[in-house]
Amino acid sequence: MTDITLLTCKTYFQPKEVTPYISNILQERKLLQAALEKRGVKVDCTYWDDPNYDWSQTKAVVFRTIWDYFERYDEFSIWIEKVKTQTQLINPKSLIDWNIDKHYLAGLEKKGIAIVPTAYVDTDAYRSIDSVCAEKGWTDVVIKPAIAGGAFHTHKVCQEERTSFEDLFKKLVSERDMLIQPFQETITSFGEASLMVFNGKYTHAILKKAKAGDYRVQDDFGGTVYDYTPTPEEIAFAENVFNACDPMPAYGRADIIWDTEGTILLGELEIIEPELWVRNQPVSAEEFAEGILKYL
Repeated sequence: MTDITLLTCKTYFQPKEVTPYISNILQERKLLQAALEKRGVKVDCTYWDDPNYDWSQTKAVVFRTIWDYFERYDEFSIWIEKVKTQTQLINPKSLIDWNIDKHYLAGLEKKGIAIVPTAYVDTDAYRSIDSVCAEKGWTDVVIKPAIAGGAFHTHKVCQEERTSFEDLFKKLVSERDMLIQPFQETITSFGEASLMVFNGKYTHAILKKAKAGDYRVQDDFGGTVYDYTPTPEEIAFAENVFNACDPMPAYGRADIIWDTEGTILLGELEIIEPELWVRNQPVSAEEFAEGILKYL
């Protein structure tokens, strides 16, 4: 019987070629596995859609680098409904269901968490970009799917480009719920900070910056990562976000940005399969392991 199975996707399971990017993934897996095994835990690893894996022989699965699930969401939904009956999910299914759809931002806002202002345009209630901007008083905006990751189908739409983007937006809304958010200029001048939180406790942070001329901070688009020392206010903000979850996630990160007046805003809460930069702070693997074991 396995205690913990770490989940990845097939691309990163047993890669034939180890690029620097994949090397980071494997290093983080090794750090977490070592921290768990030090605590007497038997650890295995596989990809989430492995057809030959016996999920009933593992006490729990921990979602890690399953970074193709949002492109195959229908398959993933069927898989997770089956697996939840065979083993324990960490973070738990209730949190996954809640966090997988960015409508969760509205719930956090109701609990007093300051979020990036957001308009929700669902498939059954289409509104044009222009009408939303007129209602909200927004100029340049970002459109993105409610279920996605890695800037998938994310576009910056400048005020003068709204008409040219409308056909694409209408098509996207016909296929999935979408979000519209005012573009935050500070993302290009300062960046976005990610604060890692394990078992409710902040451990470390990084700052992501977009390349010149872009607004996307992901490394897929040329973004770069730097060590970051958050202020006590930013740490408290991140921990408050996690305290607003029910139940408390074993692991995750809060992505924060700042408006032009310096107000801290939650961009996203990542508690399904977040990159956690444990390699930047290897000791954080210990807190990561402790958070997982509390669920067991």
